[in-house]
Amino acid sequence: MDKARILVPTDFSDLSKKAFSVAEEMASILNGTVTPFHSYIPITDLDGFHYMSSGSQTQKNLSDIEVSLTTRLNDLAGRYIHETRLDNGLIGIGNPAHAIVETSEDYDLIVLSTHGRTGFKRFLLGSVAEKVLRMSAVPVMIVEDKTEFAPLTRILVPTDFSENAKAAYPHAARIAEITGADVDLFHAVIYDNFDSLAKAESTYDMRQEGLNTIAKTYFNNLPGKVTPKVIMSNRSAHEAILKRTQEQFYNLIVISTIGRTGLDYMMLGSTTSQVARHVKCAVLSINPDAATKMKKEAIENEKSD
Repeated sequence: MDKARILVPTDFSDLSKKAFSVAEEMASILNGTVTPFHSYIPITDLDGFHYMSSGSQTQKNLSDIEVSLTTRLNDLAGRYIHETRLDNGLIGIGNPAHAIVETSEDYDLIVLSTHGRTGFKRFLLGSVAEKVLRMSAVPVMIVEDKTEFAPLTRILVPTDFSENAKAAYPHAARIAEITGADVDLFHAVIYDNFDSLAKAESTYDMRQEGLNTIAKTYFNNLPGKVTPKVIMSNRSAHEAILKRTQEQFYNLIVISTIGRTGLDYMMLGSTTSQVARHVKCAVLSINPDAATKMKKEAIENEKSD
């Protein structure tokens, strides 16, 4: 993810601006660039051109609208992004989630606020952000207004030990390597997923050893501290993660979008959207299919060199 191209969608609402400050930090960490993005629907039954201060009547054609929106995008992003890291804004037309996902194919990371212009200050997550989380092939970082991202000192990496969960490890390790942040590897043994309390507790040592192995394999020789932590919980997976973030401060959670699909103890997948909905820190969601594809491409590029 070095020299990352970062896409930042916005609806121009105050709450959506948080993503720009976080994107600036990520661009600094990854030596990357930031591209602001806005998708609009020319005709809406709700509130017209809510983002145009002059109203739709002054716009004679789509070209005029896009010029005006691009100028507004660049002005907004310029308040948060250093000029050396800021690319020209992009405008899309149509369903915001689909437009974001389609545009992101040329990018390495999406940074998206959970709140936006959805009427009555509803969470954007559950509509646009959740769709982007599930559809995007590139990593998605979800932030909310209370996110304290910088300085980045602590990262939480939940895992269910599945193959899919491994996709998140290199991203978390790379960010920790650059920033010197401490990393907590985290797994919750959920009582409800076992026939008895004894069976649940019997897996504790095995899973602690599993976390220790992950630490040695993927997070070795980092400048910060790496702590593998297994807990026993009578909560759901996302509730256990939320409780952990309430007990310990984290700037960032790095988690795979897809986890186990069996009935044993699905920890990721739908859990990711629940985590992003409720925690106060930033959440970086990694699509394991995309991660596998990127790894294969990197190997092929090395061979060609």
